[in-house]
Amino acid sequence: MATLEVQGIHSFYGNIEALKGVSLCVNDGEIVTLIGANGAGKSTTLNTICGLVRPRQGTISLDGEVISGLPAHQVVARGVSQAPEGRRIFSRLRVFDNLEMGAFLRKDKDGIASDMERVFELFPRLGERRDQVGGTLSGGEQQMLAIGRALMARPRILLLDEPSMGLAPLLVQEIFSIVQIINAEGTTILLVEQNAHMALSVASRAYVLQSGSVVLEGTSAEVAGNPEVKRAYLGEG
Repeated sequence: MATLEVQGIHSFYGNIEALKGVSLCVNDGEIVTLIGANGAGKSTTLNTICGLVRPRQGTISLDGEVISGLPAHQVVARGVSQAPEGRRIFSRLRVFDNLEMGAFLRKDKDGIASDMERVFELFPRLGERRDQVGGTLSGGEQQMLAIGRALMARPRILLLDEPSMGLAPLLVQEIFSIVQIINAEGTTILLVEQNAHMALSVASRAYVLQSGSVVLEGTSAEVAGNPEVKRAYLGEG
């Protein structure tokens, strides 16, 4: 059974149809990536899965249970967590407080403390800056904080929206190395990423989104080998 299954979702902003029947699935333990140009509907897909945008048609299921139509906090409670595009940390709160906010719905104090320490192991710079105000962190540190905050919900599936945006190449490598560690430790991941080279290198399967529709899917190797993908997203051909 798929951890996450999206079937024929249509999402709108007012009268503008942003998603036109998008379907995808993410199996337990996978990293699956969703690539496409700006405006293709990638972030809208994640926001629809999270309950921030309500689809007019289609269903979204987590471990076989339909979650489409639920408010966002109930979607999080069922095991979906997102590190959003642009990080959106609480800039006036300390690093420690931002991470605590990620565990807002949890009541297991020992588990929260353990997960906090694990975030600091994954991102040592956050541990060094645990009492620093979030808005004073560098862009890379804020991205680490956004991912760490999402992990504090202890999700069944982690949604990552453009984790490399605005980061220097060395930081991009570091972030994606940690993403692979998180996945190896058992967290299923759906990744939206403009850096198609990097996304396809860490994911097992990929979907290509164009104008709100899935136009190609397959293993990462198959998608990377597609002539149109090479031309449009990989700078080849």
